[in-house]
Amino acid sequence: MFPQISDVINYLFGSHLNIPIQSYGFMVAMAFLAGSVGLYAELKRKEKEGLIPAQQKKVLKGAPATTLDLFYNALFGFILGWKGGGIILDYHLFSLDPQEYLLSWQGSLIPGLVLAAGFAGVHYFQKYKQRLDPPVWEEVTVHPYQLTGSIVLIAAIFGIIGSKIFDTVEHIDDLVRDPLGTLFSFSGLSFYGGLILAAAAVVWYTRRNKIRLPYIADAVAPALILAYAVGRIGCQLSGDGCWGVANPYPMPGWLSFLPDWVWSFTYPHNVINEGVPLPDCSGQHCFVLSTPVYPTPLYETTMGLIIFGVLMAIRKRIRVPGYLFSIYLILNGTERFLIEEIRVNKPYHFVCLQLTQAQIIAVGLIMAGALGFWYFKWRQKSGP
Repeated sequence: MFPQISDVINYLFGSHLNIPIQSYGFMVAMAFLAGSVGLYAELKRKEKEGLIPAQQKKVLKGAPATTLDLFYNALFGFILGWKGGGIILDYHLFSLDPQEYLLSWQGSLIPGLVLAAGFAGVHYFQKYKQRLDPPVWEEVTVHPYQLTGSIVLIAAIFGIIGSKIFDTVEHIDDLVRDPLGTLFSFSGLSFYGGLILAAAAVVWYTRRNKIRLPYIADAVAPALILAYAVGRIGCQLSGDGCWGVANPYPMPGWLSFLPDWVWSFTYPHNVINEGVPLPDCSGQHCFVLSTPVYPTPLYETTMGLIIFGVLMAIRKRIRVPGYLFSIYLILNGTERFLIEEIRVNKPYHFVCLQLTQAQIIAVGLIMAGALGFWYFKWRQKSGP
């Protein structure tokens, strides 16, 4: 596997770089970037079609910096200096496990204080140069696509929180054994937990900005599945444990045109050090699975891209706002329910069935999608 992005580069080009950027974290960042681009394009298209109008807002020009503004700038500067300074001054420690370092309490105090003062000072003097006596209110136009950054940031923050909450509930024994380690670990993220909490936060934010629910739902649908597909690439590259059940069976003849690892894979050098030790290997990631498994992240990326293609192909043909999101819920729920049949996850008793947490939520998404067809049709008939 490729725990770091440099491992991919070294594998492809025969180099010996050591770039401490984790492949999983990098692909999560790429997932948010892909989702942002998709959402930006959809919001811009919907504004052009007159579905989501621009808003007029009043802003106060020439006001001095507030205490809250200075605090936020100082806090951001401190975190940046604290972690950034720690990385520069103790790069070796950081390179051993970047994710663990970033989520730990380790850092450098003096660079943090310097940047805190610097960021607060720059903001103060910027506001001072732009001061008006007295400050005046001005009306500005805010286009829907200009909210993309805020929507993605809100989704990211609440998505991570929701992911950790749902994953912690599913692995309560880990929380009891190591509370801080479990809560602050970057591993163990439940996609559906993140989706549910992020969706609630985004709906709240867009309602405040007068974007109607059906239109923002349709706009985010292709972006969500694209981000999911890209994010799963990180799972496959790093070998983070999101693989399938044991698959020691030979590849069927009708799949013989594909490489063997598409059918079953042992995830050598996986980031969670699962399996048996690799011979002639030293360092952090020297384990390989003793029995090959289904590479389910690869399957999910493939299915996610197919669903993305379907949504993009039909999005302009759908006349009822909210229907595209309903279709997304049904397709996404179906995909996840099916893939869970060959994934490693803890089962629960649910209505006389053995289902995983993800399957239970997937059933809920399919039902919500089906209900959405009735709800959004009724909403269209009843008006705004």
